[in-house]
Amino acid sequence: MVSAKSEEKYQVKGSELMRKIKDIIKEGNVRRITITDKNGKTLLNIPLTFGVVGALIAPVLAVIGTIAALVTECTITVERKV
Repeated sequence: MVSAKSEEKYQVKGSELMRKIKDIIKEGNVRRITITDKNGKTLLNIPLTFGVVGALIAPVLAVIGTIAALVTECTITVERKV
């Protein structure tokens, strides 16, 4: 059985990045989050599997905080399970 996927894109400023990522993770049904800079270069690709959102996501959030400090604007691509 093939599962359906949907993809959403959000353009955010670096200062909004961490808050938006946390909101997306809380919404659930997320398979993958990709953060790209304004030139389309992939900065971070985060595969999220069931049960990973707990303590294992904390180091990833630290990396996202560093990216947020370095970029002025970026795009978040969210792949969700449907």
